[in-house]
Amino acid sequence: MSDDIYYWGTGRRKTSVARVRLKAGSGKIMVNDRECDSYFPIDRWRQTVRQPLKATKAVARFDVLVNVNGGGPTGQADAVKLGIARALCKVDHSFEPILRDNGMLTRDSRMVERKKYGQKGARRSFQFSKR
Repeated sequence: MSDDIYYWGTGRRKTSVARVRLKAGSGKIMVNDRECDSYFPIDRWRQTVRQPLKATKAVARFDVLVNVNGGGPTGQADAVKLGIARALCKVDHSFEPILRDNGMLTRDSRMVERKKYGQKGARRSFQFSKR
């Protein structure tokens, strides 16, 4: 694998979209031109981002460059996870069964239900008054 070759993966979750590039390197993860640890300050988000790399034992083999926008930090972390997993499958097809068994290649399709007219929210109605 050459140093100038990038492997792309796109991850989505709720309203977050992450465009991920993998290249051979030392294991540095950059999210929106910031270190992963400063962009995701909570440990749970950092673990989520690193899950596909740990599952495939490729933590120190690749540099990860991510552009992510939309949604909140949890959705962004899950979008980055899916993007990394998809890019790893392009690097080596033998990673796919490992990632699929851990549920990292499945797009979480749950979205926010839209608000309905004549109601306070998606399901919540205004208070009913009999008189």
